[in-house]
Amino acid sequence: MTKRLFIFAGYDANGVIDDALLHYVRALSRHGDIVLCMDSDCKKSELDKIKPFVLHAIAVRHGEYDFGSYKRAYTWARDKKILTNYDDIYLVNDSVFGPLFDIKQTLKNMESTKTDATGLVVAHHKTHAYMESWFVRLGKKVFLSQWFDTFIMSVQHEEHKYIITVKYEHGLTNLIQSNGCTWAGAYNVRGRHTYNNPKRLFQHGCPFIKRACFTRHNGAAGAQIRYIMNHIATNIRNAIMTTSNRVYGEKYMCWLMTGNPIRICIRNIKYAFKKLKSGEI
Repeated sequence: MTKRLFIFAGYDANGVIDDALLHYVRALSRHGDIVLCMDSDCKKSELDKIKPFVLHAIAVRHGEYDFGSYKRAYTWARDKKILTNYDDIYLVNDSVFGPLFDIKQTLKNMESTKTDATGLVVAHHKTHAYMESWFVRLGKKVFLSQWFDTFIMSVQHEEHKYIITVKYEHGLTNLIQSNGCTWAGAYNVRGRHTYNNPKRLFQHGCPFIKRACFTRHNGAAGAQIRYIMNHIATNIRNAIMTTSNRVYGEKYMCWLMTGNPIRICIRNIKYAFKKLKSGEI
């Protein structure tokens, strides 16, 4: 049996371990060990919610985003000298909702690539491709290397998210490749497909949906989200909807999840005009 360690990065503006995160952590714990770091000031009572499912949980507002949390969780595992106990380490974060169903087969598929690293989703742009950093498998050749340790320990606060994306998300893929390691993707998408076409990814077996889909493009993905919510187990749907109502507001979620074709059409037209006005069309 593959021994896995999930290095988990979380964030909540109010320092809450909510229903969606609790579901995610509980689901992962069935398939490996978890070290979690929240980029939030969580009370002990909040961290206690996930205590039964993790090896260790850290909560500190560091402002270094997901890679800063990866760094802290990895450092704890490294200093405890447990890294060599595992066949694979996964970098995962809560910028997604899920898993939408059991991920046992997904993990097997990622590990069956026989590469040194596997991104659940690899995004292909005109000039480059990279593993989206919210769910990445790293084999021993990567996570036990000195160059990976140097990379992850170099993570620091950056002023702009674009810099973080290029320096750390794209940078991780480039680093793996430049050190003679192989990598692949379980799902290969074009451009911003992960955000714009969640229904298609779900239908192809991807067990997550990006949270950004809920607010992106004037709610244009609302109908796709509604479809996904109608095709998952009730307990998972309830966990996601409870968190969504808290984070985005019940009024917004009611508007987003509408099945009224006229309202959906108006919403999409407004978005199209917005793109036209900005020169994107």
